[in-house]
Amino acid sequence: MKPTKSRALSPPAAGRPWHCRRGGKPRDDHPDGGPSVLCRLIPSLLFLAALVAYLLGLWYCASFFSALGSTSPTPPPPLGSVYRSNELFQKLLPEMLSDNSSAAQINKIWTNRRKLKQSKHCTIHKTQYSSGSIEPSGYLIVDANGGLNQQRSSICNAVALAGLLNAILVIPKFHVHNIWMDPRQCSNTFGSKFKDIYDEDHFINTLKGYVKVVKELPEMIVERFGYNTSSIPNLKAKAWATARFYSDVALPLLQEHGVIRIAPFANRLEVEVPSDMQRLRCLANFKAISFSPSIATMATKLIYHMKEKSSLSEGNYVAVHLRFEADMVAFSCCIFDGGMDEKVEMDSARQRGWKKFKLQSHCLRPDLNRMQGKCPLTPLEVGMMLRGMGFNNNTPIYLASGKIYKEETHLAPLLQLFPLLQTKQSLATPEELVPFQDYSSRLAALDYSVCLHSEVFVTTQGGNFPQFMIGHRRFLYGGHSKTIKPNKRKLVMLFQDANINWKSFKEEMEGIFRESERKGMAQRKNDQSVYSSPLPDCTCLQDQIIQHP
Repeated sequence: MKPTKSRALSPPAAGRPWHCRRGGKPRDDHPDGGPSVLCRLIPSLLFLAALVAYLLGLWYCASFFSALGSTSPTPPPPLGSVYRSNELFQKLLPEMLSDNSSAAQINKIWTNRRKLKQSKHCTIHKTQYSSGSIEPSGYLIVDANGGLNQQRSSICNAVALAGLLNAILVIPKFHVHNIWMDPRQCSNTFGSKFKDIYDEDHFINTLKGYVKVVKELPEMIVERFGYNTSSIPNLKAKAWATARFYSDVALPLLQEHGVIRIAPFANRLEVEVPSDMQRLRCLANFKAISFSPSIATMATKLIYHMKEKSSLSEGNYVAVHLRFEADMVAFSCCIFDGGMDEKVEMDSARQRGWKKFKLQSHCLRPDLNRMQGKCPLTPLEVGMMLRGMGFNNNTPIYLASGKIYKEETHLAPLLQLFPLLQTKQSLATPEELVPFQDYSSRLAALDYSVCLHSEVFVTTQGGNFPQFMIGHRRFLYGGHSKTIKPNKRKLVMLFQDANINWKSFKEEMEGIFRESERKGMAQRKNDQSVYSSPLPDCTCLQDQIIQHP
């Protein structure tokens, strides 16, 4: 029998790792001295790892149950992050009801009236084609989408753009959004027509000589596109597009086809435009746009009845624009005190109303929304704020609002503090409101009219309604229009402070009131809209003076 030759240990061939057999013995192809030591250590290493994991688990469990049994209090939520206004209301209610002093006298709301600087005359260049020297470049069609005042913005911007492009403006169409859709609107994508809300003839005649406006496209244009407006070239403009963009891109397209369509058109024109375009915006918003005869007649009745019910304050009243409809509560992603029922209802409303909530049925940080002042004020909070500012229970209030979310519950505290509160439903008979009842835009137009003539306007949430209302009142009253636009970041902290007393709360509210008073004469800055800050751009229109070159 041949003796076996000793072999030097060599590493495994490339791609062939060491292998351990059961019990740590090496394979035949890896003789003594190879991986045997490592193989023998593996069971020990595995046991040690398991022991460490077990000990860590015991430590974690002990820490968890120790925390549960700890007597240290849970830190309170950040001030302003939780809705607890109802608790503060109940605490301060006796003092609010007994304190009927009137620090904010509605008849003397302005303590320091200032005069505007002498205004220069307006110069709006007439479009050249009106004299026949230059032919128009074509027809401009826009789709105005959104609610009443978003549509208003689109109309004014369309007038300004038509002036820039030397185009003939076709009366804008109103595109329906599912949030503002009215039950009686027709089944296609367009709802109420321009003439249902605005005085069409007044609009056309006021703009005559500046921008030509027609009610419909000519037959020859409609026929050329197969009687289908969707076949007309549609210009896709980005939000806040510049005047230069329209000159460079829209004008050549308009000259080529004789007609262009821009849909959607809301917020498709920048804030800062050439002065002539800015003045066309002023002319459209403050002169050309007027509500239809049926709306204007009903609005006049409501204003008359509101002043009649405000006889103790010489016909002056406070108008509050309240945004606490179900869709606003849902979109805000804020939590109030409705519990699980509220959560289920709001999640459902978000799913129905907005695409961005389709994949995410809940809102991640409602506490941050509240702290950042993004939550709409409740009727209860509005009442507490106004009483704290010094408006007593004899103050006549007009409440401009859609259908309030859980109205019976949420409106009761405001009525308790201000029993003279009125709405369009209380000022008119059901029969008088029948032509408007199922049309959200027409109802909003009535609210707009009554708010416009109030002595004080209170806005509780951002949006196009207060933007246009604040600007329109500044225009009508030469800047002397009292607006209360509260600092909601400060308010939410005060409403959650369970330790605050009535005296301290009043002092804080009076400070917010004084700050609002100083903003009455605000003039437009470069980054502000002419619709909310019409001075000084639109001042020359106040005396109905328009000079032509």
